Amino acid sequence: MRRAPVVVLLLLLGVRVAPGPPLSAGCPERCVCDDQLVVQCSGQRLRVFPADLPLPTRQLIISNNRLDELPALQLNFLSDLAYLDCSNNSLSDVSESTFGNLRHLVYLDLSYNNFVRIEDHTFVPLLSLVMLRLTDNPRLSDIHATAFAEDAALQVLDVSRNNLSALNVSALLALPALRSLGLSGNPWRCGCDTEDLCLWLQTDTFRFQDEGLTVCESPPEMRGRRLAELGLNLRAQCHPSLGHQDYLFFVAIGFVIFAAGTVLAWLAGVVMVLLERHVKRKNGELDSEEKEEVKE
Repeated sequence: MRRAPVVVLLLLLGVRVAPGPPLSAGCPERCVCDDQLVVQCSGQRLRVFPADLPLPTRQLIISNNRLDELPALQLNFLSDLAYLDCSNNSLSDVSESTFGNLRHLVYLDLSYNNFVRIEDHTFVPLLSLVMLRLTDNPRLSDIHATAFAEDAALQVLDVSRNNLSALNVSALLALPALRSLGLSGNPWRCGCDTEDLCLWLQTDTFRFQDEGLTVCESPPEMRGRRLAELGLNLRAQCHPSLGHQDYLFFVAIGFVIFAAGTVLAWLAGVVMVLLERHVKRKNGELDSEEKEEVKE
């Protein structure tokens, strides 16, 4: 996906870049600020998140640095932030608290970092998020099913070129506005654990970027096949129809249950008859004893 200029991209996403107070007076060291509320800190070899960022900042670009952490305390002071580019750093961890107060954030780029796992509810606070780029993290192998929960505005999601072998389709079903999805370049394992994902891709192909490039890496017999055409095949393999032996087994089980029920019913009937006879016999003996007492 080609990167559009910042202002053009935000206009396309429906965010107005309104003029505001100038930022130059409080611009962090080694960053450039302008009157459009943009703070540009890209390519400065920063190892620490820029301190004392102007509170009105709308766009923050800290790409191509050496950051290994996004401090929630500092980041969440930027409540008006709409555009955040953190690509090409050394980030390995983000959580729900990282973005807790960024309710106006529209664009987020976390590509080219060192993420291993995206935890549950990580992006939940981002109620206005429209585009999320999470590509080119070679160690990223797991995205929690609720990572995007409540991100109802998310339209573009790109998780290409990571180390994903499976993706819980619940994470995608929770995105009602999703219209573009990038999945290519991952080592997808095409089996019963990806059956639901393949079925979803097969029915919603119109949302799917690089359809021809999203292929299976394992098992060997599936290698090179497209995920978007495997849904029905996997459904048949993972939920096979019953064969003749299965039907014979069910018939045999039914016969055994029927026979056992019949025997139990017969035994219960015999016991009831014997019990009834015993009661009658006992009552007859009592009547005879009472008659003898009367005669005496």
